[in-house]
Amino acid sequence: MIRLIFIFLLLVFKTEAQTSVLNIADSLFAHGNYSKAIAQYKVYDNPPEVYHKIAKAYIAIGNYDEALINYEKGVETNPKNTLLKYDFGKFLYRTENFKRAAEIFNKLVYTDYKNPNFHYELGLSLEQLKDSTAQNRFFSAFQLDSTHQKAIYKIARHHLKKGHNKLADKYIDIGLSSYKNNKQLISLKAQNYYVRNQYENAIVWFEKLLELGESSEFIHEKLSLSYAQLYEFEKAIIQRELALQFSPKDATSIYVIGTYYEKIDDFKNAEKYISKALSILDKPLDAEYAKLATVLNRQKKYKEGIEALKKAVKENPANEFSSFHLAITLEAYYADYDAKIKGYEDFKKKFPNSKLKAYADERISSLKKEKFLKVEKKAD
Repeated sequence: MIRLIFIFLLLVFKTEAQTSVLNIADSLFAHGNYSKAIAQYKVYDNPPEVYHKIAKAYIAIGNYDEALINYEKGVETNPKNTLLKYDFGKFLYRTENFKRAAEIFNKLVYTDYKNPNFHYELGLSLEQLKDSTAQNRFFSAFQLDSTHQKAIYKIARHHLKKGHNKLADKYIDIGLSSYKNNKQLISLKAQNYYVRNQYENAIVWFEKLLELGESSEFIHEKLSLSYAQLYEFEKAIIQRELALQFSPKDATSIYVIGTYYEKIDDFKNAEKYISKALSILDKPLDAEYAKLATVLNRQKKYKEGIEALKKAVKENPANEFSSFHLAITLEAYYADYDAKIKGYEDFKKKFPNSKLKAYADERISSLKKEKFLKVEKKAD
């Protein structure tokens, strides 16, 4: 009898000791002492019960190889633990082991077909594997839970990319009906209006993103372009400047801001931005130099305009419009009639079959008459 009591007490003490080990390990984990928690879990006498905890602790310290080993042991010793398999599948996805993740989630879908998240996670893995059936999984998740925001986003984005604008709108509106501040769906809503050239509506939804604290180069750029389409160039400039904060050396944005300033007759700022863009750009720049020349000419800076146009011609000698623009600017700059005339004659020699030849002939004729009348007047 005494022997039985002794054995019973020994078992009680051992059980309490192991419970204490587990409690200490859990406490260490909860307080972020992951390595110490792992050491405690490893002395626990029922390893299958703590493999998943060890795996999570290894994830926390960035040792994914050991995490994988312990997840595999956990799944092997707990084959009916659905939650463990679900966590394992998400771990495989996060570590870009998409094929194995898809296998895990596929089994989970088979085990519990009515769980929408199993379908959604399987869809994510299939998507990474470029498997077209991913959309079927997202749709199944939506059918099982019509408020599943992540599945709705995937479906709506798919339709937007395919150009199915009405279907995209349908799913976006369904999602927003249950979560009106879903930033991802609001972004899709704005983009859906933008690609259909419905700029006023696009602005409303892009602005809503800003109200919700979102700010990105993409949002500000698209807002700027939308305002420009509506001829609201001051607002377009503000938004493009905000976009520029994300990429300060984006020559395209700098150049576009310059063209917007030109639209509102602020030629000083137009010159500033276009000149800055030209100093950064590394591509054929005939159109950009020609634009700069236009801005300079509007300020009667003809000498600078001539230099800009010479660069435009050098960038693309075959562009007859740049050469003709140069002839016009030479006429405006030079007081000497022969110099004015020579600009047009040089153009005719370079482009003898140009459609602009008739206008060049007209200007040459007019300038010769002006020169003759001026000489006659002096003689009198």
